[in-house]
Amino acid sequence: MKEIIVIGGGFAGVEAAWQAAEAGARVSLYEMRPVKPTPAHRTDKLAEIVCSNSLKSDEPGTAPYLLKEELRRAGSLVMEAATATRVPAGAALAVDRHRFADIITERISRHPRITLVREEMTSVPEGAVTIIAAGPLCSDALAAEIMRLTGDTQLYFYDAIAPIVAADSINHDVVFRAARYNKGGDDYINCPFDEEQYARFYEALTTAKSVPLHRFEETHWFEACLPIEELARRGVDTLRYGPMKPVGLIDPRTGRMPYAAVQLRQETLMADAYNLVGFQNHLRYGEQARVLSLIPGLEAAEILQYGQIHRNTYICAPRVLCATLQMRERPDVFFAGQISGVEGYVESVATGWLAGVNAARLIAGQTLVEAPSKTAIGALARYVSSADTKNYQPVNITFALLEPLPESERRRVRHKRDRHQLQVELALKEWDTWLQSINSVATPAVA
Repeated sequence: MKEIIVIGGGFAGVEAAWQAAEAGARVSLYEMRPVKPTPAHRTDKLAEIVCSNSLKSDEPGTAPYLLKEELRRAGSLVMEAATATRVPAGAALAVDRHRFADIITERISRHPRITLVREEMTSVPEGAVTIIAAGPLCSDALAAEIMRLTGDTQLYFYDAIAPIVAADSINHDVVFRAARYNKGGDDYINCPFDEEQYARFYEALTTAKSVPLHRFEETHWFEACLPIEELARRGVDTLRYGPMKPVGLIDPRTGRMPYAAVQLRQETLMADAYNLVGFQNHLRYGEQARVLSLIPGLEAAEILQYGQIHRNTYICAPRVLCATLQMRERPDVFFAGQISGVEGYVESVATGWLAGVNAARLIAGQTLVEAPSKTAIGALARYVSSADTKNYQPVNITFALLEPLPESERRRVRHKRDRHQLQVELALKEWDTWLQSINSVATPAVA
């Protein structure tokens, strides 16, 4: 019996397994947890969220929205679960991470064509259609196998996790509720700083002791997820123009914009926990407790999860992958998720979706497909298969990755926001047409 092997039960792996199974293929999904833990995961659930519970903006007209909407229209399992477990987060799509993982795990476990195998995969079987979606925290043994397959040295960057605090330990006499620019009502809790409070916090943050990295490893930080203390060292006002920017927030007690602000986003549907937006760090736990207590409103906050640091592994995908996400030298092997060089949960889902669709088409003897050039998924596939290999870095979806508008349209539509809206509309139109064309020939069930 032909089957597809999926290695890794994260966002990319579960989406790939689901799409392949829904297309009629038999799938064995290998997840090493809980047999072998990772430095960041806490449970054995599939698609466990370990960093922020936000899946980024869901505001129409944005590139992250476009990527989500393409997946929603394509029947994404992960996006269905995200919709079912959504929590208030302004214009962002944030989820209750525990309920989200529960739904994914249950749906995968109950699918009649998916077998969930709880063991570590340390090699890629010869002749088997395989999707490597092991994520950025794959085991050392699998990383060595991937290096052998790709013929390349291991690439990596360091990533960090933001703290979570208990809701009932927040001082509501100090904080205020509001979303930036009133987008989403009062979904965020805001901790306002005056100039003196900010100066004390900045001094404590930049002098706090960090958890040491392995001395034999050079530090490669991912720019979109810099630890808060690393960002602070770039200048005293860097935080005020980054994760602590007060722009768009008015403190109702003063009627003024604070000097700086920390935003807290709801973590669970019960609203009993909040995470510190953009506050990923790798400070020692005692130092974190001391520094975070200097945030107005968090003086006595109970920290449910401390910030952490972990190494993310990824391949130099443009050297080895096609736009179908197949390896050029091993067409029966696909890569998906952050290990292929996309950054972000939804970006990982997108590559998992495409790899799952194509793996099912491969074993069914059908022509593999490339996502349309104007679309967000097409842009990600183009990036991982054809970006410059010299300084290849993981990316989130942005308009910079999308195919630009024709010059005639750029001259006609002068405002950037209107141009972006037009790009989204054209992309979704092309996406819908393409989906209809690839679905018009149903993939037969694989015996």
